[in-house]
Amino acid sequence: MKTIRLQLTLMSILSVGSLGFGPKASVKEPIEPIKPVTSVNKQLAELGKKLFFEPRLSKSGFISCNSCHNLSRGGTDNLATSIGHNWQQGPINSPTVLNASLNLAQFWDGRAADLKEQAGGPIENPKEMAASHVLVVDVLNSIPQYVKEFKKIFNHKGIEIEQVTQAIAEFEKTLITPNSRFDQWLLGNKDAINQQELEGYQLFKQSGCISCHNGAAVGGNSFQKMGIAQPYKTTNEAKGRIAVTGKEEDKHVFKVPTLRNIELTYPYFHDGSVDTLEQAVDIMAKVQIGRDFTKAENAKIVAFLKTLTGEQPTLTVPILPPSSSATPRPQPFAQ
Repeated sequence: MKTIRLQLTLMSILSVGSLGFGPKASVKEPIEPIKPVTSVNKQLAELGKKLFFEPRLSKSGFISCNSCHNLSRGGTDNLATSIGHNWQQGPINSPTVLNASLNLAQFWDGRAADLKEQAGGPIENPKEMAASHVLVVDVLNSIPQYVKEFKKIFNHKGIEIEQVTQAIAEFEKTLITPNSRFDQWLLGNKDAINQQELEGYQLFKQSGCISCHNGAAVGGNSFQKMGIAQPYKTTNEAKGRIAVTGKEEDKHVFKVPTLRNIELTYPYFHDGSVDTLEQAVDIMAKVQIGRDFTKAENAKIVAFLKTLTGEQPTLTVPILPPSSSATPRPQPFAQ
């Protein structure tokens, strides 16, 4: 009798849990829906929004965070590699700022632990904003309205760079894109995606793409070598995580990018060498999993990827306060 009961119990578990039979059946998917932000300091985030759009954080007074992470273009600039100070071309593709709070680290090589640390990097990078933290603090401290806002939030006399990066990070925490069609499907609306898109997701899982692109961000939570099945050919100078760890095995190892809003964030890969999703899927199949997709299979996966486009952040572009007579003036680009 005990044996019979055990067999019946196991059959019940398998039929309801794993096979998906029954009205209460539930199968946990390796991709999770994006959840709305619930914990944010609104006052700090509003200040951070101003700083995100503030070109006076750059040496030229021309470049802001939004220049490379354009919030009207999927949080990127849609360039192979970004254009920085004095029209210098950067060494790597600009990753999207949307859903960046879900990443295990920031930058392609993961050299910044969090958004706050990342926010300070481009300011001092000579190929990006080309300023300095000292200059930024001097500029902000010379603008009465900023001084007033910082004091109200931090209750501290004078502005410090840690407060600047903290404010920008708090704003970036709000830049999530929930309620994609795929999220709706995950949450139970089985009509949110069509048959081709569903077959694309199944193929995405069966082929092994899901091993790196999973979780709420569909990526961003691990570092992987670019070129596992066969070498990836690039002329880009970026060497990957070896720049952080110094370990030879980390050469060409990069943070796995999020696939959220991927149809908006072209061109693709760390070198920005690929313009279309169709090309990107074919290349990733070859170099990462050693597979050649048929044209029909490619179309299915691309269709699935497009279901990952979520609701874009809706915001009002901030009105920035005027400079004062004491504000350091921008240094124009060299002729």
